[in-house]
Formats: sequence, structure tokens, C-alpha cells
Amino acid sequence: MDTLSAFITLVFVMDPLGNVPIFLAVLKDVDARRRHWVIFREMLIALGVLLLFLYAGSGLLNVLGLKQESISIAGAIILFLIALRMIFPSPNGIMGESPEGEPFIVPLAIPAVAGPSALAISMLLVNSDPTRMLDWTLAVVGAWGVSAILLMASPLLLRALGNRGLIAMERLMGMLLVIISVQMFFDGVQKFMQLSAS
Repeated sequence: MDTLSAFITLVFVMDPLGNVPIFLAVLKDVDARRRHWVIFREMLIALGVLLLFLYAGSGLLNVLGLKQESISIAGAIILFLIALRMIFPSPNGIMGESPEGEPFIVPLAIPAVAGPSALAISMLLVNSDPTRMLDWTLAVVGAWGVSAILLMASPLLLRALGNRGLIAMERLMGMLLVIISVQMFFDGVQKFMQLSAS
């Protein structure tokens, strides 16, 4: 996977347009003057978690004795389930029910932005080629930057696209994520079969 592909995949996985309704719903009771600060804080926490998994995830996998193929297959399954919930949403939203009050870490930073699939893909990138850490860092920070800009502008996006427009965009992203998750799954199975044959 090249840097651009990694960046695009991470943008789809972080799903900023799909997260706009979630952010607006969770922040509806937060004072309007604090909303941008809360979004910015949550996005910084998400970036910290993503970079932690990018740089320390490989060591964690080695400690646990997990292989890249298992992460690829597990990440694909999680991504597939999230994509299905984007296409066929439940009444409680993609991430389920949220705690009341001003959000802190959950559910906006984790799992809305730095979700299981984004963390799994970050670890996969490092495992696929540990010598390209600068490329993977640029992909993660770039995807995070796109998400941060879109989510900071969430009230404007809601006004511009409307509820129906946001829902349509979320469904479209969900369908693209299904395709990405299936490819991830096949890649993981193919690598596993190659290791088993050798």
C-alpha cells in the first residue's frame, strides 16, 4: 500500500462525514461557545491514540504473539461490521448509546475517530513495511487533519448538505468501506495461505 492509498483508506475508515451527525448529537447539550474547543480536544486525543498504535502497535503485537494476517482479518471484520451499521443504521447510531454530559474521550475520540478499524489499519501499515514510518505518519496525520477540518465545520456541513445529504454521504462511505474491508480480508487470508503452504 502506498502513502496515498493509506491516507484515503484512513479517511474512509475515520468516516468524518458519517461522524458529523454523531458529533452534533453528542454535543447538542454543550454550550455553543465550548463546542469547538471540545471537538478540538477530542480530535487531539484521537490523534494521540492513533500515533500510539502506529508507533507502539507493532511491539504490542510481538508481545502478544499476534501475526499481521490475524490483524488484517480481524480489522476487516470490524470494518465490515461498522460499514454495515453505516448502511443500515441502528436507532442508537453507529457507536451505540452515548453517556450523558460533555463527552471526554468516549464516544468522540474513541471509537468515533480512533476506532478499532483505524487502529488496526495503523498497525497493519507498520507491519507491512516498518521502514516507511514517515509515510505512514503522514497518512495518519493527513487523514486525521481532513477529519478534524470536517468535524470542526460540522454545523456548516449540516446546513449545506442537510440531514438527507449527510445520510446519503454516510451510506456511500459505508458501501466503499464494505469493499475495502473485503479486500483487507482477502489479503489477510491470502498471506495466511502463503505462510501455511511454505
